Amino acid sequence: MNIWWVNHKQTFQHEFRGKYIWCPKFKRNGRPSVFYENLKKVVPRDLVFSFAHTRIQGAGLATSYCYSCPRPDEFGHIGEAWHSVGWRVDVDFRNFSHKIQPKVHAEQIRDLLPDKYAPIQKSGKGLQGAYLAKIPPALAEKLLQIIGPELQAVFELTGAGFGGVREESEELPRLPESDFIGIQEWENTEEQKIKKSDIEETQKKALVTARRGQGKFKENVFGVEKECRITHVTNPAHLIASHIKPWRESNNRERLHACNGLLLTPSMDHLFDRGFISFSDQGECLISPVADKGSLLKMGLNCERPPRVGAFNVDQRYFLEHHRKNLFLKPN
Repeated sequence: MNIWWVNHKQTFQHEFRGKYIWCPKFKRNGRPSVFYENLKKVVPRDLVFSFAHTRIQGAGLATSYCYSCPRPDEFGHIGEAWHSVGWRVDVDFRNFSHKIQPKVHAEQIRDLLPDKYAPIQKSGKGLQGAYLAKIPPALAEKLLQIIGPELQAVFELTGAGFGGVREESEELPRLPESDFIGIQEWENTEEQKIKKSDIEETQKKALVTARRGQGKFKENVFGVEKECRITHVTNPAHLIASHIKPWRESNNRERLHACNGLLLTPSMDHLFDRGFISFSDQGECLISPVADKGSLLKMGLNCERPPRVGAFNVDQRYFLEHHRKNLFLKPN
């Protein structure tokens, strides 16, 4: 279990009530931010402290891995906001009635803050530019002493000590399931744009069916790929034409481009689409550090000996670069 501290700032009400955290993928200058990249390290059941308006407002457990998602409409963008894509993690936040101010307890917590990439200043005041920061167990334990039973109730849901160890036989409370509403709304919006456009009906049908990895897109991909690169299944009935650059993030030309697809079995399509795996240009299968290695092994992918799947052509490498940069759950 990891322990995180999020500084919501002006988006607090939307994120806390909506039970998620969201940030851009890059800073305004186009460079990555450690505090943004941290979202890619979050795994379900991690503990997240919520800080806003000088107080710790509550805490909760992450209920999803990180996923690519548009900037929430409630932040103030409309219409073209779908083109502003960032990282999102769903968190089951619980509100505290005892909202402490870190600056009041600065003497107790200042020496427990991380030396680098801390979420707040030694004085207990907020830190400009810090969004999601990892904090050490010792700081979480001190906060537990200060906040008391409300944090204890959240902590007990993790099924682990602040050191992150728990018994495998232990029965854990069920986490709320993440339904990725943002992604569904995003794709539905894009599909409606296609249906309302003035392009010919056969093209509309091809673009809509491509969303599910079928139809004309699958036919195009079969012109380049012949089997699942990982499982080597060749029967089309068991293969999905998986977009490398996701359908929702592609323009109409890219949505049907033969080299923007790989033939994958459903389980491998899931891992690829969610960013748990990716591929290097030379054909090395890349495994995300946050992936559940036991689950991947049961799905037929040995993380200790990742397969080499063969090199990719120039156009495929172009789309794979996007996947590694914008979907693969491995911090830069």
